[in-house]
Amino acid sequence: MMLYVSTRNADEKVTASQAVLKGLAEEGGLFVPEQIPALDVPMDKLKDMTYQEMAYEVMKLFLTDYTEEELKACIRNAYDEKFDTSEIAPLVKVKDAYHLELFHGATIAFKDMALSILPHLLITAARKNEVKNDIVILTATSGDTGKAALAGFAEVKGTKIIVFYPKDGVSPIQQKQMVTQKGDNTFVVGINGNFDQAQTGVKQMFSDPALASLMKANGYQFSSANSINIGRLVPQIVYYVYAYAQMVKSGDIQGGEKINVVVPTGNFGNILAAFYAKNMGLPIGKLICASNENKVLYDFFTTGTYNKNREFILTSSPSMDILISSNLERLIYRIAGNSAQKNQELMKSLQETGAYTITEEMKEQLASFYGNYASEEETAAVIREVYQNDGYIMDTHTAVAAAVYKKYRNETKDGAKTVIASTASPYKFTRSVMKAIDDKYDKKPDFELVDELEALSKVKVPKAVEEIRTAPVIHKTVCEVDEMQSVVKEFLKIK
Repeated sequence: MMLYVSTRNADEKVTASQAVLKGLAEEGGLFVPEQIPALDVPMDKLKDMTYQEMAYEVMKLFLTDYTEEELKACIRNAYDEKFDTSEIAPLVKVKDAYHLELFHGATIAFKDMALSILPHLLITAARKNEVKNDIVILTATSGDTGKAALAGFAEVKGTKIIVFYPKDGVSPIQQKQMVTQKGDNTFVVGINGNFDQAQTGVKQMFSDPALASLMKANGYQFSSANSINIGRLVPQIVYYVYAYAQMVKSGDIQGGEKINVVVPTGNFGNILAAFYAKNMGLPIGKLICASNENKVLYDFFTTGTYNKNREFILTSSPSMDILISSNLERLIYRIAGNSAQKNQELMKSLQETGAYTITEEMKEQLASFYGNYASEEETAAVIREVYQNDGYIMDTHTAVAAAVYKKYRNETKDGAKTVIASTASPYKFTRSVMKAIDDKYDKKPDFELVDELEALSKVKVPKAVEEIRTAPVIHKTVCEVDEMQSVVKEFLKIK
């Protein structure tokens, strides 16, 4: 059986279902699999599988204490008509790259790929572990996770979900998606602060023993839907395997041929999933980590020093406006020789000084990563250029990846076939996207821009956007960073 160990305490080991249920390990550590399993189905079989069949083949290797029946039921409930295409994650060739469109789910962002299955994995885990408490999903969002988690957990029996978001740090469409969310078990709170402050506040509540015992006394326990939950990470591995298999099937690559993967990166979960896929034996060459102007990861890959002591910049790609990339800890733990002690020292340094530096030996293990960043101007230029030349419109996050890929190609002359993780629909960031194409659009209201985008892109307005045009605002709570815990207690009616 595959066990999961905490990145900060070698003695803390749990099963897959317990890791999904807990979300975060004790002492703020993250759960990682004791070893990365090898992909055990040959590519000539994988290439003919549906997305759902492939999801089972990949996820069963990690979630070993779920029965075949349980896991297949979770997959069936997740990847259904909530997605607007039966392919679930289509691959679209644009110029010299393949865009893996991860935004065909209910909230038009890649978070749907994992958050449509997490509620099912979690409820199954609760039953397996005889949990009687209601599960309270507590999460911070930089824009997409929040709505995708809300959509996944709304009206799921035995759960409540509380989402904190930076009030002025998400796009108007993202905000409207969250504050119009229906469901008696949902609660959305805007904070007067940025995403890192929201995430830190959430982590503090998770590691507060007094709050945990108060919750327990009232029949509740916390779990997380953030990308720190292993139940988020495992489903993300699937789509990289799927993309590769589709390229083999179409004859674009031969089985065994290496591809590169470019991921627009904030919290580091999505690119970590690609790293895990590579370590399972998927032929991935370079993992290209694309940052926006909050280029803390670019600086880390370039210098070996992670330093969050810098100005926090609000950009047109808000889901990447992050200075503490939580999932990077899983990679640090691995390159530290799976040493919880070494990782704990570095994380303590991050907490106390805002920075840490890895050793030369650790740095050598990052050879398959390439980091770069795109400025706001470069991001807008790529959107405009690809639209004018190819008629394809991408969102701002995907554009960051496309701009960085261009830099990588120019620098290295590497001609390997490349998959770009296309993480959100352009409809989620209409103003930034339309303004990039032509300044004239900036004077129009957001929802008018939706129709303009439909006319330009020839892609129908997604249901997720149509639904919120006229939806009433349900969630109006706004709080200060230091009021987060009292707001949670109030919602749960505990004192």
